[in-house]
Amino acid sequence: MIKRLLIANRGEIAVRIIRACREMGIASIAVYSEADAHARHVQAADEAIAIGPARATESYLSIPKLLDAARTGRADAVHPGYGFLSENAAFAEACETAGLVFVGPPAPVIARMGSKIEARRVVSAAGVPVVPGETPEDQSDRGLAQAIADVGLPALVKASAGGGGKGMRTVRDAAEIEGAVQAARREAAAAFGDPTLYVERLIEKPRHVEVQVFGDAQGRVVHLFERDCSAQRRHQKVIEESPSPAVTPAQRARISEAAVAAARAVGYRNAGTIEFLLDPAAGLFYFLEMNTRLQVEHPVTEQVLGVDLVRAQLLVADGQPLPWTPAALTQRGHAIEARVYAEDPAQGFLPQAGTLVRYQEPRWPGVRIDSGVAEGDEVSVHYDPMIAKVIATAETRELAIARLAAALREFSIDGVRTNLPFLVALLELPEFRRGEVDTGFLDREAAAINAAIAGTPAPRQPAIANQPARVSWDPWDAVPAARGVRTAARQEAPKRRKAAASSGGALTAPMPATVIKVQVKAGDAVKKGDVVVVLEAMKMELPMRALGDAKISAVCCREGELVPADATLVEFE
Repeated sequence: MIKRLLIANRGEIAVRIIRACREMGIASIAVYSEADAHARHVQAADEAIAIGPARATESYLSIPKLLDAARTGRADAVHPGYGFLSENAAFAEACETAGLVFVGPPAPVIARMGSKIEARRVVSAAGVPVVPGETPEDQSDRGLAQAIADVGLPALVKASAGGGGKGMRTVRDAAEIEGAVQAARREAAAAFGDPTLYVERLIEKPRHVEVQVFGDAQGRVVHLFERDCSAQRRHQKVIEESPSPAVTPAQRARISEAAVAAARAVGYRNAGTIEFLLDPAAGLFYFLEMNTRLQVEHPVTEQVLGVDLVRAQLLVADGQPLPWTPAALTQRGHAIEARVYAEDPAQGFLPQAGTLVRYQEPRWPGVRIDSGVAEGDEVSVHYDPMIAKVIATAETRELAIARLAAALREFSIDGVRTNLPFLVALLELPEFRRGEVDTGFLDREAAAINAAIAGTPAPRQPAIANQPARVSWDPWDAVPAARGVRTAARQEAPKRRKAAASSGGALTAPMPATVIKVQVKAGDAVKKGDVVVVLEAMKMELPMRALGDAKISAVCCREGELVPADATLVEFE
């Protein structure tokens, strides 16, 4: 049996793995960057090893440093969690070469399914339907433009490597092609180290339904039913649930069989997820991608099936057979998860950084909280802004939703703005209650939801995403149950400076971030809405836009520079 496990990750997933280790009698070894020296996962582990500076490329993404930590900690296995190097074939291969058990699929399988292009080819050969698309050998702007023309508009330009909506752009008009291709390529290269792109036909108003699969070294592959992840914004999941309210029993059988066929086609081992787009109008589904790791939303499956996926991962990695048979896996009741982020929905879901001056989790029957933070911790600009996951389980979907909403109302977080009021408002929408949310619903309705929360009329047009604040908005005034409960929110939430692209004005950074693209130079004329600078913070690109017609008088930042909150980026005449 695995005796000492290095956890090559941080935050809530590291804490989750540590708990499984404790139950199984496995020694847990945490790693941490300078920013995480006092983090919850460091305190929870049996041992903890420092691996470098806050920047992920110099710590959590450094294969040599992680292998050194494994040697120092005398580990015999490595669990990559999700994100960071969890789907990196080179890391899996390096672990195996070093004599370490990698808790995940073999490196060749990760490489094969990690390329969306290769994954489409493999599963299509196994009889699994895929979204119509094209991968041009010519990866130039011209080659991708021709691929888009061949597939037809509207289309999606997508990164071959990675996931989570990074390196993905929608193209509805020919005039958008050049900008979409360049932005997708830049983001793919920055996030995954691979700028390769491909083109897919855009399926209008689809549902996002994924199937949890698991394989062992004995060749057995099972599915653990589906999760519905249609409530998402900018391709980032916000709410996940199981069973899917959009899937009929007949569709469930077909989509689950397709997922198993896809996993068997590559000799899959350990936990993985096959993601599908469901076209409700046509009653069809299409393979989207495979995630060769544990998913953020795995608790939904655990709650509705009564299983422990992390424990199963460790058993299978140790060479043992799957701990359950297909006949023993049945969906019971309903489970639903909400991701609590440090972000400001009223400002285009702008990520937030700061100190959690108050952090009190709700305690409710049937409610599970997975988090990696505690009161007093810092939400760092260097990492993902997710604070916690709240999972509610009940006999019916209606009761599970009501239970989740009630728990979110009692979640007390001060010091940074969060999406808690937005989550409650979403759960209470009639469309969500009826199970009628598609993948584009939040992007279409976010402005109206925020306006309803703030008690103001909905804007006629959505505000430009990520522009600096021009409104005064207290998130806790949004939820009646929260009024008067958390008055410290107003006092502790980070203050913003207003920025205006007008005569004598300046555009400032809304939060600490890295400048990844400067689009202008002194003397340039810009119009309202033009992208001036592109920032990156918390794994997101933040295009900073001119708020009015003006002329650039000075550019006060450079590409690659880490700028603090309120730093002047561009000055205008």
